[in-house]
Amino acid sequence: MSQPSTPLTDKILQLKGPIFVFGASGFIGANLFEQLFRVRKDCYALTHDATKAWRLKLLDVPSENVVHCDIVSGNSVREVFERYKPGTIFNLAAYGAYSKQKNVNLIYDTNVTGTVNILEHCSPETAYIHAGSSSEYGFNCTAPKETDRVEPNSHYAVSKVSAAYMLEYYARVHGLRTLNLRLYSIYGGWEEPDRLIPRLVEEARKGSLPPLVSPDISRDFVYIDDCVDAFVQAALRVDKTISGRSYNIATGRKTTMRELVDVSIQEFGIPKTPVWGSMGNRQWDLSDWYGDPAAAREDLGWEAHTPLAEGLRRTADWQDGHDYTGRIIPAFQNPTLNPVITAIIACYKDAQAIPYMYDRLVKTFNEMKVRYEIIFVNDNSPDNTEEVLQPICDKDPNVIAITHSRNFGSQSAFLSGMEISTGDAVVLMDGDLQDPPEIIPQFFEKWQQGFDVVYGVRVQREMPPHVHFFYRTFYRIFRKTSYINIPVDAGDFSMIDRKVVRELVSLPETEQFLRGLRAWVGFKQTGVNYVRPERMFGVSTNNWTKNIWWAKKAIFSFSFAPLELMSYAGFILTGLSVLGILYQIIARLFNFDPNTPYGISTVIVLIMFFGGINLLGVSFLGEYVAKIFEETKKRPKFIRTKVRKGPRTYKTSSEIRAFAEARTTK
Repeated sequence: MSQPSTPLTDKILQLKGPIFVFGASGFIGANLFEQLFRVRKDCYALTHDATKAWRLKLLDVPSENVVHCDIVSGNSVREVFERYKPGTIFNLAAYGAYSKQKNVNLIYDTNVTGTVNILEHCSPETAYIHAGSSSEYGFNCTAPKETDRVEPNSHYAVSKVSAAYMLEYYARVHGLRTLNLRLYSIYGGWEEPDRLIPRLVEEARKGSLPPLVSPDISRDFVYIDDCVDAFVQAALRVDKTISGRSYNIATGRKTTMRELVDVSIQEFGIPKTPVWGSMGNRQWDLSDWYGDPAAAREDLGWEAHTPLAEGLRRTADWQDGHDYTGRIIPAFQNPTLNPVITAIIACYKDAQAIPYMYDRLVKTFNEMKVRYEIIFVNDNSPDNTEEVLQPICDKDPNVIAITHSRNFGSQSAFLSGMEISTGDAVVLMDGDLQDPPEIIPQFFEKWQQGFDVVYGVRVQREMPPHVHFFYRTFYRIFRKTSYINIPVDAGDFSMIDRKVVRELVSLPETEQFLRGLRAWVGFKQTGVNYVRPERMFGVSTNNWTKNIWWAKKAIFSFSFAPLELMSYAGFILTGLSVLGILYQIIARLFNFDPNTPYGISTVIVLIMFFGGINLLGVSFLGEYVAKIFEETKKRPKFIRTKVRKGPRTYKTSSEIRAFAEARTTK
C-alpha cells in the first residue's frame, strides 16, 4: 500500500538507495527508520544487538531489514557494505549520551572508532549524515554558531567533536560527502522512558508533575518529526560545497524549565503546583543552552516548524496510541527486555569440539532471542586451541578468548571467565560438549521463574555401568558427609545469576570447588535433569587418579567427616582396648579362660592396627593442614597471558588488567 504524498515522503523517495540507518534501535534512529521504511523497503536498520532492539520489535520490522553490524569491528562493517552497497547512510549509533552509559573506553570505541570504520567504507557517491550533539559546544552553549569554538565538557562531547573533525577530514582529503548534524534536545515518540519529556507527559496524563530541577535551567527542544526532516534534507543537500561541515539542528529558542512546565500545565490542565529543586541539577544542566539554526536554514533549507505545545500534545497522543491492550510499551515498565547470557567454556584438549560448541551455542541463543556473550578459556591446552579460537573471534565480536599461562584447572578457568563476564547470568560448561548447549533454554526458563542458580542433574551418563555406579555412589556419600546440602549428580554445568557470580568471584579462597561453593552461597536454587553424553572427540582427561583427587578436593573442602570419623574411631578403639585389658587381667587372675591369647604376635597385631589408625588420622589431619597452608600463600587463582575480544588482542599485563577492570565496572 503506497503512502500518501507529503513533502517528507517526496524527499524520501529522492534519496539514493539502499539506505542504512546505523543505531536504528535508538530513539532518533527508530523514528528515522520508521518514517523511511513507510515509504521505501530498501531501508535497513543496523544494530549490534537486535535482541535488545525493543523499538524495532514493536515496529514489527521484517527480519530481512534488520541487519547485525558492530561498528567497532571493521570486519563487521566491511561485510555489510559488501553485501548491500548503501547509497545513503545515516549514522545515529552512539554511546555515552545517557548518564548510565559510563564506560569511557566504549564511548570512544563507538563514537570515534566506529565512525572511522564506516567512513573507511564509504565512496564519494555515498551521502553520509552523522548525528552529532549540541554537547560538542560544552561550556560555550549560548546560541553558538557552527564556526564558534567548541569547548567539550565530557568524554561524550570530546568523542563527538572528534567525529566531527573526522568528517571534515574525510570530506577534504578523500572527497566524501559528509555532514554532521549537532542535535539539540530532541523529543517525541520512542524516547527513553526516564528522560524529561516522556516522564513529564506520563505524569501529566495522571494530573501530576515529575521531580524538577532548577526553573532557570534551559534547553532548545526540537520535535522528532522536525529532526527526521533535517536528516532527510541534509542527505539531499550534501555536496562538495558544504561537505564536512556541522550544522545546528535547533529551534533557536531558549526554553527554561519554568516555561516548559507552564506550557505543560496549560496544555494538559495539570492541577499540581511545581516543586522546583525536588531533583538535583545534573552536571550537564546549563542555564543558557540553546542553538543558532541560521546556517541549517540557509544551506540545508531546514527549520523547525513544531511549536512546543503542539509537540507535547503529539507526544502524549503517541504514548496513548502505543498502549498495547492496556499495557504500556515494555520499555516504560522494564527497560531491560532481553537479558545478556554469558557462556563460559573451560577448554583443555578440546580444539576439535570448539567450532561445534560455538555453532550450537549461537544457534541456541538465537532461538532463545537473547543477547549472548561467549568466553572460551584456553587453560594452556597443548593442542591448537588458540588457532581454532582466532577465526571465531574475528568474525564474532561477542566472543572472548582467554589464554592462561599454565593449566590451572577447570575451576580457575571458570573463575577467570566469570570475573570479566558482563551477562545478566552466566552458564558454566566444559569444552568437550558433554554439557549440551541445548539444555540452556531449560536453565533459562527456570532462571526467569526467579531461581538464582539452575544446575544440571546428570540422571544418566553415557559410560560403562560400573563407572556410572561409582559416580552415583560418591555423590550420595559426599552429600551425607558434607556440612552443606550439595545436590547429588550435579556438576559445574549450570546457569548462575549475576548477583551470585559476584559473590563467587569475591570469595577469597585460592583452591575453589565451585559446585560446592555454589551451594554454600545459598540463594534460590533448583536442578534440571539431563543425560550427559560421551565426549565427542578424543579421550577424557579424567582417570581414576584424577577422580580420586576430585573426591578428596570435594570432601576436604566441604566436610569434616574424616576428622569426626577419626575422633569416633579413637573413642571406640580406646574403649575396646580398655575392655580387652580388663578382660585379660580378670582371665589370668581367675584362670577361667585357658585360651586367653598372650605372646608377641598379639602385641604386633595390636601395634600395627593402632599404628595404622594413627597414621590414617595424621594423614587426614595433614590434608586439612595442607589446605590451610595453600590458602595462606594467597597466590592468584590464575594468570592470563592473552585476552582476545573480537579482532582485538590484549597481550601485556597492563592491557589485560585494564580490559578486566573496564568490564567489571559495567
